[in-house]
Amino acid sequence: MKICVLGSGSWGTALAQVLADNHHDVVVWGKSPEEIADLKLHRNTKYFPEVLVNPAIEATLDFAVVASADILLLAVPTGAVEEVSRQAAAVLNHPVIVINVAKGFHPTTHKRLSEVIKECFTPQTLTDVVSLIGPSHAEEVILRKLTSVNAVCENEASAKQIQELFSNEYFRVYRGTDVIGSETGVAIKNIMAIASGIITGLGEGDNARAALMTRGLAEMSRYGIAQGGRAETYLGLTGVGDLIVTCTSQHSRNFQAGVQIGRQDSAEIFWKTNKKTVEGVKAAKVIYEESIKKHISMPITEQVYRVLYEGEKPSKAIKLLMARELKSE
Repeated sequence: MKICVLGSGSWGTALAQVLADNHHDVVVWGKSPEEIADLKLHRNTKYFPEVLVNPAIEATLDFAVVASADILLLAVPTGAVEEVSRQAAAVLNHPVIVINVAKGFHPTTHKRLSEVIKECFTPQTLTDVVSLIGPSHAEEVILRKLTSVNAVCENEASAKQIQELFSNEYFRVYRGTDVIGSETGVAIKNIMAIASGIITGLGEGDNARAALMTRGLAEMSRYGIAQGGRAETYLGLTGVGDLIVTCTSQHSRNFQAGVQIGRQDSAEIFWKTNKKTVEGVKAAKVIYEESIKKHISMPITEQVYRVLYEGEKPSKAIKLLMARELKSE
């Protein structure tokens, strides 16, 4: 079975190594000549300066490699998912399973990513879309640190196939069928990670972070259930699990972005200097707009949105949250 990983960034490289460790035929496609040249030397120094990756991983700049793949793994930023999916569909002449590992929503239609991907393929080129998501940082997976994630698809047989494809002694995969709950959970937790970073940057402590994560979980589940997700999903890896790691880890780009914004009590410099993919920034806009349309209470999300897009000072946002009308939990 040949697996083509689309995206030569940190997560694409780390997951390619998991597959290579499991003795699968893996090729990584990327747009960056530097990253692809690096991978051919069994490394990806842009993301993992001191790590040698599994030498069985192949790498190429030639997108035609997609045509011979049995499984595609989309490891590109949220904003590139639609474009790369359409390119892949145009090359294929047989059905494949597409694995999505991005966490977010389409920036204009606000659709979940599995929905976006399905719209780009035809029944002749797509078997299923499986989202492989959960609490996972590439910086740890590349070092073969213990990690557990979830393979999610309405068709449990496809989820099980991907579960078995990836699982090994350091990378354990569970499976589920609540696509709505899982995809909303892993996207909204990025917003909460920005908020967690902001309160950390403002000098708050563990009490504040614990409260933020707990109330963030309430927002996440409230929104997801309203969309058709299952309540129990938010107590799993794609809910509270991903929330914990993203709101506390130094590896989290969303958390680090929040720390910078909090320390400067402004998002202005972040907007001017940031060059990294921080998915929570786009997710905050999508979820805030959707919550207004659907009358879903999302107070933390609202304040993150106002800090990012309306110039509100983080210190003021915290005061507004703490001064809200008192209520039962």
